[in-house]
Amino acid sequence: MPGSPTWAGDARIKGLVMLVLILGAAALGAYTYYTYKQSQYVYSGPNTISVSGKGEVFAKPDIATFSFSVEAEEKDAAGAQEKSATAMNAIVEYLKSEGKVEDKDIKTSGYALNPKYRWEQGICTQFGCPNGKQILEGYTVSQTVTVKVRDTAKAGDLISNVGTKGATNISGLSFTIDDDEKLKREARELAIKDAKENADKLAKDLGTRLGRMMNFWEDQGGYPMPMYDVAMSARMDDGMGGMEKAMVAPTIPTGENTITSTVTIVYEIK
Repeated sequence: MPGSPTWAGDARIKGLVMLVLILGAAALGAYTYYTYKQSQYVYSGPNTISVSGKGEVFAKPDIATFSFSVEAEEKDAAGAQEKSATAMNAIVEYLKSEGKVEDKDIKTSGYALNPKYRWEQGICTQFGCPNGKQILEGYTVSQTVTVKVRDTAKAGDLISNVGTKGATNISGLSFTIDDDEKLKREARELAIKDAKENADKLAKDLGTRLGRMMNFWEDQGGYPMPMYDVAMSARMDDGMGGMEKAMVAPTIPTGENTITSTVTIVYEIK
């Protein structure tokens, strides 16, 4: 009969079932949306491996480079410049004589003309000390030249002899390779070969096959340059008027340079 307790109980059960179904549908929809959003951040591209390879090429340096300076001081700027130029011209003439150094391999790397002052303090009296002042004493000129020597066997004689011709400082001797692009390519080829061999081994260990190359980059650090500090004075005072003495030419071994290339290759694996 309508309105009986049995009928009312069935209605409540049906309502609860409907509510559960609605809540379940809502939960399923929320979970589906959450799963979809998360899938947007999941990598779905190809599987890859990254391998490195190293190549080295050894070569004897064929260029020696050093620098020297000439300094001069006079009462006036023109006199200091003339004195410096005279000494520098004599050194450059020596370097170019008999084809020792080519004109294009002698380069000025620094030039400075500066006034030289001394500080003079005023004479103090019982009333106090007057302010001091700067007194111009003259001018100094410093010119630095960099020399590239293509016959490295002559480097020792050159750095010794320019020191007896007015150079006040000789330094920074280094040995390099003039045209190293071929050697860099050779080092790169060896590095790529090494990387490919490493990739084959790794793919075999993983039980996969190499696919196409995905990326490549190289770190070519070049080679270390042996450098020697050969700073020396131009003149040696013998205690009798500062006579100029010949300097013994140093023996300078050039050694061997190493050109290095390191590459990284990324492969797709199947």
